[in-house]
Amino acid sequence: MPVLSPTSSSSSSFVFTCFFIILFVTINSSNPVAITTKAKRPPRQLSVNYYAKSCPQVEQLVGSITSQQFKEIPVSAPATIRLFFHDCFVEGCDASILIATQPGSKILAEKDAADNRDLRTEGFDTITRAKALVESKCPGIVSCADILAIAARDFIHLAGGPYYVVKKGRWDGKISMASRVPNNLPHANSTVDQLIKLFSSKGLTIQDLVVLSGAHTIGFAHCKNFVDRLYNYKGTKQADPAIDPRLLKALKMSCPQVGGNADIVAPFDVTTPFVFDHAYYTNLQSKLGLLASDEGLFLDPRTKPLVQSFGLDKAKFFLAFSAAMEKMGSIGVKRGRRHGEKRKACSIHM
Repeated sequence: MPVLSPTSSSSSSFVFTCFFIILFVTINSSNPVAITTKAKRPPRQLSVNYYAKSCPQVEQLVGSITSQQFKEIPVSAPATIRLFFHDCFVEGCDASILIATQPGSKILAEKDAADNRDLRTEGFDTITRAKALVESKCPGIVSCADILAIAARDFIHLAGGPYYVVKKGRWDGKISMASRVPNNLPHANSTVDQLIKLFSSKGLTIQDLVVLSGAHTIGFAHCKNFVDRLYNYKGTKQADPAIDPRLLKALKMSCPQVGGNADIVAPFDVTTPFVFDHAYYTNLQSKLGLLASDEGLFLDPRTKPLVQSFGLDKAKFFLAFSAAMEKMGSIGVKRGRRHGEKRKACSIHM
């Protein structure tokens, strides 16, 4: 795969490679308790050694699946990472995203919400396989929520990103409702104001927002998520001026304004689409961001300095990303039978 440079002078090479990536991917897709002082109990604590006695080999078991999936179906990496993000932002990191809607039920589960319908099956399949293996060795011990957190970390590292320890002890959630999804996930056209407000509601800072957005260094988006930027940005009937003309041309080749193939996807990172690195940030500075919500991070004075800083220093980004993933992984953690469960099958409530 040719490597693109945001400053490349060869327009035709850039367009051809972007088109090739898009075509290639399309073809190959397949409540706290009050104590006597009336102070709130501290947040439910997770621990790196939570399964040290009950299932000490859990990370090795999950790792055997993630390494195999990454080798055989590389798209499993961004699919599982995205699954973890979508899980944590709705109801907390409790594997509620994995629950399947019961046949005949009028209440849809999270995964069937409109915002989650594009989640790739490879992410779900990875967790199903890992859970089955863990259950065969440590029945009834390890939650689906912890397996998802471990698998996401594994894929980040396998793709070239940082390795960080995963604190464990999450229980699986008892609630999974599609109606709770729309207001709890960022969208492709979210403004920076909207993103800051959403991330703040999860206990995450502006830096966390910029850092976690860096996960778009791998992965892909369907045309519908950015087609308005190409043809009718904010109702102007013109393309978004914050798109490099070469990228605009390449995207238009695969994403027509109407009548296009709904399965077509484009990489978030057009320079190193299959590597977890810091190119996402340098791309934004060169007008190579795929989504309006991504490019907006470089255009807003509150987030621009962070984009520039991480674009200059991969080690700094990796360190910040590891810390932000631990922080995000602690959102809405469930503990104990009153609040959670330990599912035997991740798609079915106990």
